[in-house]
Amino acid sequence: KRGGFAHNTGEGSISPYHLEPGGDLIWQVGTGYFGCRKSDGSFCPESFADKSQAEPVKMIEIKLSQGAKPGHGGILPASKNTVEIAAIRAVEAGTEVISPPAHAAFGTPLEMMEFIARLRALSGGKPIGIKLCLGVRSEFLGVCRAMVESGIKPDFITVDGGEGGTGAAPVEHTNSVGSPMRDGLAFVVDALIGFGLRDDIRINASGKILTGFHVIRALALGAEITSSARAMMLALGCIMALECNKNSCPTGITTQDPNLMAGLVPSSKAVRVARFQAETVKAVTELLAAAGLHNT
Repeated sequence: KRGGFAHNTGEGSISPYHLEPGGDLIWQVGTGYFGCRKSDGSFCPESFADKSQAEPVKMIEIKLSQGAKPGHGGILPASKNTVEIAAIRAVEAGTEVISPPAHAAFGTPLEMMEFIARLRALSGGKPIGIKLCLGVRSEFLGVCRAMVESGIKPDFITVDGGEGGTGAAPVEHTNSVGSPMRDGLAFVVDALIGFGLRDDIRINASGKILTGFHVIRALALGAEITSSARAMMLALGCIMALECNKNSCPTGITTQDPNLMAGLVPSSKAVRVARFQAETVKAVTELLAAAGLHNT
């Protein structure tokens, strides 16, 4: 809220810490349906409707895959699954929680379009999008065909890149699986144009967006929006220790260990993140001016 930009919750659901400051949220719904799941792990429409209609929630993003670990579900170790975290995610505390690689609420592109329409209705008409790291190109073309056939379209598509990173994913996936963001972005833009869908869908580029130039480059390739995870983590104090899944993050960012968490002071770190955002936007405007442009 301090910086005037939106915050993606990640697949761990919406927490009181997201809601209390009142900043704009993009609620990401992954394969585990955290925060909107039944006891058997399936999607719960009632809890989704309740949370999605909260005023800070501006958009909902269905995560199909992410660049850090495309085709691979996440794991919440039992040691990090505290009572507080379990309540936020609607899971049993002290247990290992595994996100399936694929969604259970739909299995085909047409079924996904129907799910998008269902979430749009449940949320009171809020924008619904999908996030993916491009893999087999024909599969995305199948998604485009489903949009045309059903007449249902996502409001936005987040194109993540295979260069996405986290210390909580297999090295083989983070280094070698998934299309790079620039390649994936260009293909998605071309495919949407080819199917006559481009004017109705906004594109968000996500994949090593670290500087103002990276923002300009993504916009030049066809994106309207960019998302930054790694850079914001670095601004927050991340030193890329790759301890994300071990509950031993030395900076206190990805741990529930109270002794380590003490090193992360929100009141000062929030200022750093907001300043980083402001300086990045300033760099974008300077690059535009240097190119003799008035806008993107």
